[in-house]
Amino acid sequence: MIDPTRSRRTARPRDAAAAPTSAGRRAGLPDREARAKEGGKRAKEAEGAEEGQAAQEREALQLAHRIVDLAADRKASDIVLLSVAELTTLTDYFVICSGGSERQLGAISDGIVEGLKADGVLPIGREGATSAHWLLLDFGSVIVHVMAWPERDFYALEKLWAEASLVVRVQ
Repeated sequence: MIDPTRSRRTARPRDAAAAPTSAGRRAGLPDREARAKEGGKRAKEAEGAEEGQAAQEREALQLAHRIVDLAADRKASDIVLLSVAELTTLTDYFVICSGGSERQLGAISDGIVEGLKADGVLPIGREGATSAHWLLLDFGSVIVHVMAWPERDFYALEKLWAEASLVVRVQ
């Protein structure tokens, strides 16, 4: 039988709950100073993350410019560098260029891959073939389209991504 005079919980005196702690605040209330310090720490972490993101954006732009230079070295024509970061999460930049023959398309794409390999950057993926007249090189933050003129006119990627800002155009 349960004894109603005995309680399972131990009651604490009311004045103990109201008594201030050593920090000068009541028990159970948040410590504002600790919160302020934690907020400052979070702000510093956010600043560090923003700096890291800015560094990644600079690296992506440098990579894109390097790709444009390598394509120009292989005599690619009508090279376009578009910034698509605001439009898609797929990549930050598109490089679109053209070649006059299947052999030149292969030379342009091989020149880009070999030049970046020397810099320690390898492509994530490579799609298409020279016989398809469209080669795609994926470097993560930069995607390169090497196309023959008829395919470039037909697919019109510059018109498809017309809202993207033009960074560089080499003719």
